Amino acid sequence: MSEVTRAEVCAVACADAYRDNGEVIASAFGTIPAIGVRLARHTFSPDLVLSDGEATAVRGTWPVGGPAEGDVEAWLPFNQIFTLVWNGKRHIMMIPTQLDMYGNCNISAIGDHARPTVQLLGVRGAPGNTVYHPTSYWVPKHNTRVFVPKVDMVSGVGNDSARKAGPAATRYHELRRVVTDLAVLDFAPDSGRLRLVSVHPGVTVDDVVAATGFELVIPDSVPQTRKPTADELELIRTVIDPRNLRDREVQG
Repeated sequence: MSEVTRAEVCAVACADAYRDNGEVIASAFGTIPAIGVRLARHTFSPDLVLSDGEATAVRGTWPVGGPAEGDVEAWLPFNQIFTLVWNGKRHIMMIPTQLDMYGNCNISAIGDHARPTVQLLGVRGAPGNTVYHPTSYWVPKHNTRVFVPKVDMVSGVGNDSARKAGPAATRYHELRRVVTDLAVLDFAPDSGRLRLVSVHPGVTVDDVVAATGFELVIPDSVPQTRKPTADELELIRTVIDPRNLRDREVQG
């Protein structure tokens, strides 16, 4: 196989975020996470439930950007999604516009809430996603505009916000992984702060620190993010993303 690309390392890191998740709905936003959940289910997490994006859960592995052509496993209409997600049976990977050190996420607006300079999506499902079931994040471009000391609006609930709100917010609240084009991060259990887990090949710890607008928790030893195996690389390139959409989201 030819040299592994940064996009393929990111896809495997997203897949690893779904390792040993069991039978949950795997929802992933962005091309790289979509590759990751397909790879995870095809290999080490076969119980993940993937939707066709409409109203059915589908068996098999299909290319990103195309129709779900596998066998239909279950009828999964929109109103039934809530029955599942309210009980922690979903792991979503969202794309934050801003993220702070405790995992508070903003996807709503940039600037003062009363008169924002940029209007974005609105909070959408972010409050419920972060309170009711495990949540991870995908950041295609790791920089200080995304990783900020304080988000302009809390759309998704961070660890500090959940603790302040009490048991109703913390019961299912679980921020798991943040995968970026530079590194993999998680949240330190004691402080709830963002912690560096690994850096991608060709990236240094200093590169990540310089691209982050607050102080990270950095262990004494930070390993390199694993590369895909030969079998995983074959799946990504020939089955899951034969059109190479991944390189449009992450270059290098």
